[in-house]
Amino acid sequence: MKAFTFDLFADEDIIIINAIIDGRYEFRLALDTAATHTTIDSNVLFFSGYELKKSKGEKNIETSNGIIVVEQFDIEELECLGIRQTNFEVQVYDFLSHGITSDYDGVIGLDFLKDHKFCIDLKKNEITIDI
Repeated sequence: MKAFTFDLFADEDIIIINAIIDGRYEFRLALDTAATHTTIDSNVLFFSGYELKKSKGEKNIETSNGIIVVEQFDIEELECLGIRQTNFEVQVYDFLSHGITSDYDGVIGLDFLKDHKFCIDLKKNEITIDI
């Protein structure tokens, strides 16, 4: 078991964790246990060296704010919370062009965590993962 601590601010109630694409570009994701798929901002993908025109295709997804269209990409490697997924499919959305600004660059979904036992301890502000 590995343990990771996080800050939880009372006014936001969002768990922010660090992630790395392809071992070189670090960014921040919100842990969303209600999200079935990992979704990242298109700017993160672009600055990580991916060509946005090489999408695998579009997909309609339902969010708490309605249906949006995302692009699908395979990224070589995504690392987060001590877990490393290779050839991992992510959903990509242009947050800025849709008026979304935040302190994080997307959400880590259950698809990333599906093969691992994990526990979120809000009392200790700690996530433990069986890796």
